[in-house]
Amino acid sequence: METLMSTSWFVVPAHQHHALIKAAYLHRGYTAQESDDAARFCDMASTHGIRTHNGIKALHLDEHFGSKAGGCVPGAVIEALPSRFGGSAIWNANRKLGQSTAFAAMDEAIRLADHYGIGQVSVDNAFHYLWGGGYVMEAARRGYIAYTNCTAALAEVVPFGGRFPTLGTNPHSWGFPTTDALGYPIVIDWATSTVAMGRVQQLKREGKPLPPDAAVDAAGQPTTDPNQVAALVPFGAHKGFGLSLINELVAALIGGSLPTLRSRPIPDGEKRTCCFYFQVIHPDALSSGLFAQHRTQQQNLKAVLADVFGHGNENCTLPGQPEARAAAATAKAGGLLFSAAEIAEFNTIAQECGQPEWDLHSFATA
Repeated sequence: METLMSTSWFVVPAHQHHALIKAAYLHRGYTAQESDDAARFCDMASTHGIRTHNGIKALHLDEHFGSKAGGCVPGAVIEALPSRFGGSAIWNANRKLGQSTAFAAMDEAIRLADHYGIGQVSVDNAFHYLWGGGYVMEAARRGYIAYTNCTAALAEVVPFGGRFPTLGTNPHSWGFPTTDALGYPIVIDWATSTVAMGRVQQLKREGKPLPPDAAVDAAGQPTTDPNQVAALVPFGAHKGFGLSLINELVAALIGGSLPTLRSRPIPDGEKRTCCFYFQVIHPDALSSGLFAQHRTQQQNLKAVLADVFGHGNENCTLPGQPEARAAAATAKAGGLLFSAAEIAEFNTIAQECGQPEWDLHSFATA
């Protein structure tokens, strides 16, 4: 994540950003609710400094694999499939917009957790929901433990020891209700590739190199040039590969087809859609009540965090802390923060949907 010291940022009013993103989705045929969900998600990503999955990335994904390519169907209706387990919901998304599907699925998992202590929602025939951390963050702010994983729109990661990309970037996202203890939820969210493809696109846009050992070129050789990237590699060698494989296995059990077919032409009888998995746990469902020193559950959570991050570790960075700092910077600036290169991309979006372009010089800087 970039800091305010590394780039000059322009402050775009949140309502102006929301209006443009919503207009872009409406222009592509999405319903008013879907377009609002898409803009809400992009607001959230930009507020928290998630430059790899902001409105530029969302619309790029839709253009190449979504509504223009048949991978996402504006106005699609989610179909709830039969489940013999009370705490489990199974959905056929029918290629509905991923952000709308994910918001609804997390709400359903929370509803189930309120009743059963734990709730899960599996989603087949989905279109990518982008930043999983945003969904678990919202659930954690509401007091729940939340998890989601998904398969990516493309197989663009080589397996450990392999040469051909057969895995997605396959993120995992956890959120924990630590706002009372820390002031913000802990959010543990990562792609299982060394970098997300959105990061490659961002660095290409900004004219910056990739970190070493993050990607390979068409010949399978390591490259730091974002213009030469043909595939990504898992982080942590076999460990990242194993975590990525989890998503493919979960998707296979839900209904997902072959990873190398996603977002690509398919043989008869095959599928090319993503799968989602959501899980929410009510904290009361975990509690033994046997906390030392007669602490409450929340007091115990705070005590454990204080011990982990004490003993000289006070200056370490917690998962979710960079996002919280970015949100604080956004609030201080009074708007969303974008680079000049990003403003130029937003103006391309404005041209597409017939909206006024943004005047770079009209924005304050931070």
